[in-house]
Amino acid sequence: MKPPIIIVNFKAYETSYGKRGLEMAKILEKVSIETSTEIIISVPATMISRLAQEVTIPVYAQHVDGVSEGAHTGAVTPEHIKDAGARGSLLNHSEKRVRMDELDDALKRMKKLGLESVICVDRYELVAPMGLLKPGAVLVEPPELIGSGVSVSKARPEVITNAVNEIRKVEDVYLIAGAGITTGEDVYVAIKLGSDGFGVASAVMKAKDPQKVIQDLVLNAIRAMEEK
Repeated sequence: MKPPIIIVNFKAYETSYGKRGLEMAKILEKVSIETSTEIIISVPATMISRLAQEVTIPVYAQHVDGVSEGAHTGAVTPEHIKDAGARGSLLNHSEKRVRMDELDDALKRMKKLGLESVICVDRYELVAPMGLLKPGAVLVEPPELIGSGVSVSKARPEVITNAVNEIRKVEDVYLIAGAGITTGEDVYVAIKLGSDGFGVASAVMKAKDPQKVIQDLVLNAIRAMEEK
């Protein structure tokens, strides 16, 4: 990972799978190449293998289970996503919580497999404790703002500034801000407040012109990083 860290979470939108999912991935790859900025896509488990073969940008899973290989029907393990071609995964998203013991186990196994990890938290008080587990980054997202169109950087900037103070308590872990990110200005403010990047979902996945939206977000992320 290298700032600005940009993660587009495909979630389970109708644009996240099949032909439309591939088209979205290709759009994001194009913008990534044109701006010389890495864009990570976090995709449904069923799309990992396909997209890992079709695009050059990093493909992440949206979730992994911290269970051992064996009799765990429906589980998605670190070994599964590694074999499918994923470079890493989100963990503990507010829409897919993971128990602490499973989270710790999943992280340890991901590290052994050379997989990157981003732990999601819903409040800044959890940034340092989760950072001690040594993921690549911690993504802070107040759940009430997710998908709201009202960005954390504008509605609750103190979440980012407090999270920045918390992440300084650990070493070599990035901080990403998310929830309600919609415009380039949202991104610019989040990074100027101290975050190393941003996470976005509906603003891109539900956009009429996703290329225009992601270009605006990325260019503002680059501008903010240059001014830091």
